[in-house]
Amino acid sequence: MFSPRRTCPEEAPSEDLAAAHTRTLQTTSESHWKRGGRDGLASLQSGWKNLSPQTPEVVAVYGTLSDLLSVASNKLGIKASCLYNGKGGLIDDIALIRDDDVLYVSEGDPFIDPQNEAKITSDPLAAHTDWLTLNIGGRLFTTTRSTLVSKEPESMLAHMFREKDVWGNKQDEHGAYLIDRSPEYFEPILNYLRHGQLIINEGINIRGVLEEARFFGIEQLAEQLEVAIKNSQPPEDHSPISRKEFVRFLLATPTKSELRCQGLNFSGADLSRLDLRYINFKMANLSRCNLTHANLCCSNLERADLSGANLDGANLQGVKMLCSNAEGASLKGCNFEDPSGLKANLEGANLKGVDMEGSQMTGINLRVATLKNAKLKNCNLRGATLAGTDLENCDLSGCDLQEANLRGSNVKGAIFEEMLTPLHMSQSVR
Repeated sequence: MFSPRRTCPEEAPSEDLAAAHTRTLQTTSESHWKRGGRDGLASLQSGWKNLSPQTPEVVAVYGTLSDLLSVASNKLGIKASCLYNGKGGLIDDIALIRDDDVLYVSEGDPFIDPQNEAKITSDPLAAHTDWLTLNIGGRLFTTTRSTLVSKEPESMLAHMFREKDVWGNKQDEHGAYLIDRSPEYFEPILNYLRHGQLIINEGINIRGVLEEARFFGIEQLAEQLEVAIKNSQPPEDHSPISRKEFVRFLLATPTKSELRCQGLNFSGADLSRLDLRYINFKMANLSRCNLTHANLCCSNLERADLSGANLDGANLQGVKMLCSNAEGASLKGCNFEDPSGLKANLEGANLKGVDMEGSQMTGINLRVATLKNAKLKNCNLRGATLAGTDLENCDLSGCDLQEANLRGSNVKGAIFEEMLTPLHMSQSVR
C-alpha cells in the first residue's frame, strides 16, 4: 500500500529528501471521532455502526518518532501519542517502520482493528451474539447479548442490551456493565435465560430469586417461581386438637397467664370436666365437643361454633357467648348464675333446638337470640333479658320468668304450661 515518493520541501528538509520514505497513516475520519464523544481508536470500542476508515494519509517518515507523531497530529487533527502497525503492535522506534506499512494512530487508547470492528457492527447477528460481562453486586457474569435478549424479549435485561448503549449502561474500569442487584439471586435467572430451566442451588432463598425476576420483568420465570413457592409450603394442618394435646397445653401454661385459643379446631374433642376458666375460645371450632361438667366460668366463646356440642352440667357463670352458634347443642342442668352478679351474655346467639332443661339462668342476657324449637323446661329465667328473642315453638313449661323482659319477643307456638309465676302482660307485647 505504501510506496516511496518524493516529498515537497514543505514536508521535509531538503537535506533529508534522499533518505525520506513515505508511509500511509490511517485512522478514522475526524467526524467519526467526534460522534462517539470519545477520542482516538478507543471510539471504535463503543460499537458505532457503519463506520469505515477514511482515505489513508500519506506522510513522509523522517526524524524521530516524536516528529512523526507531530505530523500525524497535524494531518489528522488529533493529539497523537501512540503508533501501531497493521497487526496492532505498538511502535516505539521509528526504525521499526518498513516500506508499505499501514500505521494507525491513537491518543493513548488500546488498538482495535477497524476492519474487524466494522465487520461486527455491520452484521446484525453479530451485534446480538457478542460477549459481554455484567458486574452484578461486585460479582462478574460473562454471557452473550443474545442470551439476555432472546428468551424474554420484553424483560428489562432485553431492553437494556438489545442495542448497544441505548440505555447508557454504566461500566466499571474493566468494561463490565454495572447492575446493583444480588449476585446469588441473579445466577439462577441467568441460567434460566441460557437454557430455559429453573434450577436453584441449595441454600438460596427462592423468594429472593422471585423478587429479582420481578425486578427484571421476567414474567414467565416469576410465574414458575410463584408455583414452586406454593408447592414447597407444607400442607395446612386442620386436624382437631386432641384432649391429650390440650391437657399438655394447659399444664404448661401458668395459672395467671391468659390462655388464648382463638380460631383453634377442637371439633369432636373430649374436654369434659376440665378447668377451662377465663380461656379465650373466640371463633374456635368446638362443634360436637364433649364439655360435660367442664368449668367454663368467664370464658370467651364469642362467635364460637358449639353446634351439636354436649355441655350438660357445665359451669357457665359469666360466660360470653355473643353471636355463638350452639344449634342442636345440649346444655341441660347448666349453671349460668353468678353469685357475684356477673351475668352470662348470650346476645344474638343461635340456640335453635338447644336443650337447656333445668338450667339456672337468672339475669341471663338472651336479647335477640334465636331459641326456636328450644327446650327450656323448668329453667330459672328470673330477671332474664329476652327482648326481641325468637321463642317460636319454644317449650317454657315450668319456667320461672319473674321480672323477665320479653318485650318484642316472638312467642308464637311457645308453651307456657305450669309456670311458677304468672306471666304479666307487660312482659310480652307480641
